Amino acid sequence: MSNDEQYGGGGSYGEVGGTGQTRTRLPDTPADPYGPTRRTPRASRGLVTVVGVVVLLIAAIAFANQGPDTPGDDPSDKPPTASSTAPTGTTPVTDKAAGIPKGFAHDEQGAQSAAANYAVALGSDGMFDATRRRAIVQAVYLPDVAAARQNDLDKVYADQAFLGRIGLEAGGKAPKGLTFISRLNPVGTKVEKFDGDTASVSVWYSALFGLAGEGSKNPVAEGWYTNTFELRWLNGEWRVSDFTQKDGPAPVGRDQSAASAEEMAAAVSQFGGLTYAR
Repeated sequence: MSNDEQYGGGGSYGEVGGTGQTRTRLPDTPADPYGPTRRTPRASRGLVTVVGVVVLLIAAIAFANQGPDTPGDDPSDKPPTASSTAPTGTTPVTDKAAGIPKGFAHDEQGAQSAAANYAVALGSDGMFDATRRRAIVQAVYLPDVAAARQNDLDKVYADQAFLGRIGLEAGGKAPKGLTFISRLNPVGTKVEKFDGDTASVSVWYSALFGLAGEGSKNPVAEGWYTNTFELRWLNGEWRVSDFTQKDGPAPVGRDQSAASAEEMAAAVSQFGGLTYAR
């Protein structure tokens, strides 16, 4: 994977946290890191901490996924057609591997759906659990790429110093009373290049990352990124051979109060993930 502002599920990742483009509302008191918003424009030490934590995460994942740099075509600037993101009426797939949707069609639509779902897996909290991480890597990457990436990924996610910096305990566990959140939410996809058995697909998404709960020092922050996946058709499935990441496009944040610790933790547990397809 190119090392040009990259991510990483599964991810990995750029940076998955704040870049200064999306405003994060921080608490008035240390008792509730998700409490009422401040109305002061001054920079917050807490925000700096959150941004630093996310940068560390992305840097680690990028390091684990990096491979030899390979030249490639620049993303297409051609505007999408009016129907490029419209629903097609095709029924979403029902099969899964390691909890990840599978069985997408051998066409541009299928490649876009696969890329969106793979982005979600590679950016999930499952990548912090050894068993789930191995299953995600095997399900998403091409077999030869998975074998090359697995050991590096295991080293990154098992690094106690790294886990400590993002507030997690050994094995990627959240401290008692806190809920670890790492979730990607695709907004849209775009085919950069398609050639039968190979495809390059960009996925634009928002990312949530942090610890929800009373006393959290790393409250959940939001960031916006675009991952471009290089896909190859193998044995009836789209698989990832490589991917890169860049910041944004990030929208202007609305002037909304951040959720409480309880609301944030409840939302993540109560609102399940989606199968992304068109």
